[in-house]
Amino acid sequence: MNSEDIAANEPLLPKPISTTQGGNRRKHKLLIVLGITAAALLLITGVAVTTLKGRPQSAGRLVTGKRAAVAVEAEECSNTGVEILKQGGNAVDAAIASALCIGVIDSFATGGFMLIRAPNGTFEFVDFRETAPLASDRDMFIDDSKAAQVGGLAVGVPGEVRGFELAHKRHGKLPWATLFEPAIRIARYGFRATPLLETRLKTAESWLMTMPEWTEVFAPNETLAKAGDLIVRSKLAETLDTIAREGPDAFYTGYIAESLVNATQAAGGIMTMEDMETYKAVIRPTVSTYYHGRKVTTCTTPTSGPLIASVLNILERYNFPVHGMDGLNIHRFVEAMKYGFAFRTEFGDPDFVDNDERILEIATKEWANIVRRNISDDTTHPPLYYQPKFDHISSHGTMHLSVVDEDNGAVALTSTVNLLFGAQILDQATGVILNDEMDDFSIPGKPNKFGLYPSEYNYVAPGKRPLSSITPTIIERDSQFEMALGGSGGSLIPTATLSTFILGENQRVSAVQAVRRLPDGTVHAASDPRKLGLAAAY
Repeated sequence: MNSEDIAANEPLLPKPISTTQGGNRRKHKLLIVLGITAAALLLITGVAVTTLKGRPQSAGRLVTGKRAAVAVEAEECSNTGVEILKQGGNAVDAAIASALCIGVIDSFATGGFMLIRAPNGTFEFVDFRETAPLASDRDMFIDDSKAAQVGGLAVGVPGEVRGFELAHKRHGKLPWATLFEPAIRIARYGFRATPLLETRLKTAESWLMTMPEWTEVFAPNETLAKAGDLIVRSKLAETLDTIAREGPDAFYTGYIAESLVNATQAAGGIMTMEDMETYKAVIRPTVSTYYHGRKVTTCTTPTSGPLIASVLNILERYNFPVHGMDGLNIHRFVEAMKYGFAFRTEFGDPDFVDNDERILEIATKEWANIVRRNISDDTTHPPLYYQPKFDHISSHGTMHLSVVDEDNGAVALTSTVNLLFGAQILDQATGVILNDEMDDFSIPGKPNKFGLYPSEYNYVAPGKRPLSSITPTIIERDSQFEMALGGSGGSLIPTATLSTFILGENQRVSAVQAVRRLPDGTVHAASDPRKLGLAAAY
């Protein structure tokens, strides 16, 4: 579709606003607006945390190597990924092992997305997002929206094990069981609570201390674990060991599945054995664009990847690398992000939403040219100016990891349980913490926990996957791998990912994990210090 076709059928965007009217009064207003916009950007994307060109600020530090690198939110899990690489594993093997590790330590593991770059430069997107149980319906949370966040009704069918199975079958090198060994060891013999975990436990204290299955793990001495305390997850170790020995079916068809279903139903949920047995991870197309000569590849819906491509296309003409991030360009960045998030309100599970052509249009250079004409350099506008169709959802129980191996195979993987500690259900028999991904769906006529309004593209339906802010991204230069990155932080994820790539040394980002290879072959890895992580390389 060319730009003339788009313009002729353009239903959405307002006419461009003149930027030359208003004289000195407008110039004075411009300074105020840019100041507010710059402050808003800092609030949206967080404080400066790392730089891939030197020592990171705050508590983190840059890790370098000659061969390969892994960046995860916990040092122990970054080391796990490197351990797997040194055993002859590739980026997919390392990503799976690292994700299993972080699932033990940070409990953020039931579903998500994996973007894979094979050494030959081909890409694949594995979608293992949770799905709504088959007994779900569109209006199930209208009378009680809190039920989408806490309790059995909040639980979506977990997809992580099937996702790892699919990725491993198509790309893995080491045996399946080998990838589980580090996580089993950590769960069985324990790990030291981090300051971040201490903070999260304190936040959950009011409900956690009333539940024996939680206190058994996180408050064994009748007080919440503090940083440095040993936490043992022996039940989870046995569960992981069973999946390692018997294969992924053990999670979806055996006693583990029965236990998870029973725990969910005991808490008022509707997930069944049929839901578990019929869950499938799927391969979906990727989406890519070029930004100043670099190819940027990310995931299609139900992630927010098309937003990344759209905003990059809008911003490319402003030539940030030359002019820098002055007040004007920060304003342009924020305005482009507003359009990106307006477009995101049209996203949903592609198996349920028939708007593939629209999603592809949003990611084109032609569409970006139309949008850019509506960005004024001296004015910001109310939300409806950007013409969102609906509003969107956030999540905060999320982790991201990035890996590059010796052959430039790379993975950007993000996994989540949605809110902190998911649905607040810990199955005592298996040690598995269940998600509350049903809150990532829209509820007709009601905002979600974050005050965001509903989208009909994202209403609950049996077997449907909720929309996600997740945006795993891999960047190439001259057809060679350059960087893998992604983030956590709910609706901040796209902003974090884009600002890491675009803003360069400023690096004002949310919790991002990134690895890159320099032209001389050196690898750099950085883990966001606000999650107190540390990357690993060799």
